Amino acid sequence: QVNVVESGGGLVQAGGSLRLSCAASGTTFGINIMGWYRQAPGKQRELVAVISRSGGTNYADSVKGRFTISRDYAKNTVYLQMDSLEPDDTAVYYCNVNIARERAYSFWGQGTQVTVSS
Repeated sequence: QVNVVESGGGLVQAGGSLRLSCAASGTTFGINIMGWYRQAPGKQRELVAVISRSGGTNYADSVKGRFTISRDYAKNTVYLQMDSLEPDDTAVYYCNVNIARERAYSFWGQGTQVTVSS
């Protein structure tokens, strides 16, 4: 079993920065893609950024140039460095962990709130 825990959310002013962390624990072998999604009130959950086992990344257009996703493979942890934050970035951010073994598995964290004031 895999447990996914996010941390690092908070309240910041527009233009500020936050770094989110997501640690996967338990039976973590086979982790492939790790990523971040977010959901604002009244909106659908959307992809923010993902990173593969090889280090390849993909970002939503709305965060390109402002957010950076990275991994610490030894710690089974994924980070999201968020710079130049905007009020529209306000959302609950969720970590997603995909594991490839004999089949694919997907695990979600409980979410961490990010609030950006203007």
